[in-house]
Amino acid sequence: MAKPKKAPAKPRPKTKAKTKAKAKPKARAKSRATAGAKAGAKARPAAGVERVTLHSLKAPVGSHRARRRKGRGPGSGLGKTAGRGGKGQTARSGGSTRPGFEGGQMPLIRRIPKRGFTNPFKQIAQVVNVRQLGKLAEGVEVTPDTLFGAGLVGRPDQRIKLLGTGDVDRKFVVKSVAVSASARVKIEQAGGTIEA
Repeated sequence: MAKPKKAPAKPRPKTKAKTKAKAKPKARAKSRATAGAKAGAKARPAAGVERVTLHSLKAPVGSHRARRRKGRGPGSGLGKTAGRGGKGQTARSGGSTRPGFEGGQMPLIRRIPKRGFTNPFKQIAQVVNVRQLGKLAEGVEVTPDTLFGAGLVGRPDQRIKLLGTGDVDRKFVVKSVAVSASARVKIEQAGGTIEA
């Protein structure tokens, strides 16, 4: 059966547009918009400068790399054997050898000759030369605390030794500081004294 043809749709009559003009509010809105644009232009940073805020902070590119997910299929490139190769000792968990192990061969540390020893009772001294004593104030005794106060030693509670490099231009009283033979001669020649 043939379908009956639909009658052509009649055009709708055009309704008259509302002619209520709101000129004043539009003008106000426009003036506000321009004022806001001017204020925004002043507040914005210069072109090409990005403002740093807490929510925009991020690590530099390349500083953080994603961890490797081993044994997660062939598409990852680390599937099946997970980068361990075939079978054998190194493919097993705990299959690594200790540092210096050479598979049973005589290791290098045992092949090379040994000489000398390390003294377990060695006392390392903080060194101060007599030329540095000029940094101390006039009339001050040379003690661990005064040397520490002048920045000549790092720790006043550790051993300090005066060495003879340089010249002594005034007399000093040295207390509780080890003194080398050359430093002793220079301090005594300048009229200073050394007390134990």
